[in-house]
Amino acid sequence: MKKIVWTFGTICGVILAAMMLATVPFTDQIGFDRMAVIGYTSMVLAFLLVFFGVRSYRDNVAGGTVSFGRALKVGALIAAVASVWYVATWQVVHRTLMPDFMPKYQAYVLEKARADGESEASLAKRRADMEKFAKWYKNPAFNVAMTFLEPLPVALVMALVTAGVLSRRRKDGEEAPVRSGARVLT
Repeated sequence: MKKIVWTFGTICGVILAAMMLATVPFTDQIGFDRMAVIGYTSMVLAFLLVFFGVRSYRDNVAGGTVSFGRALKVGALIAAVASVWYVATWQVVHRTLMPDFMPKYQAYVLEKARADGESEASLAKRRADMEKFAKWYKNPAFNVAMTFLEPLPVALVMALVTAGVLSRRRKDGEEAPVRSGARVLT
């Protein structure tokens, strides 16, 4: 299981990191709204590797059957490895390529709120909240936690769907095939 988790998690993570590195230089031209669409679309595509990783585990390690719980565990672990790659890449990008990310993001949020017709009192509160968030975001632990929350919903949905699609139970009386050198886990 470890080899499959590390292999598929790393491939997925490299795809996430590559997409981030490919799009970050164009943030000013693309805009935050489109960057979010591009980012989450690339996450969905990259997290398709959760499916292939769980299928590989089921077919090559578990003898063709895997329970929902085991499939979910393998999928979640693949997603966790990939998310660590995503977070590590953002930490490097944020500190080197986009040290001005937070002021630009604050300006974007406030401008969007103003365009949506928010009152001056509401804008002042939003500005204060954004300043507080920017202060927290300077803390590396908070920054890592917030960044990890970005791919988490996509990753969990993919792991759940994959576990539902790929889980197979043995029929009564059917034994798991024993493969030489492989341990069958159920």
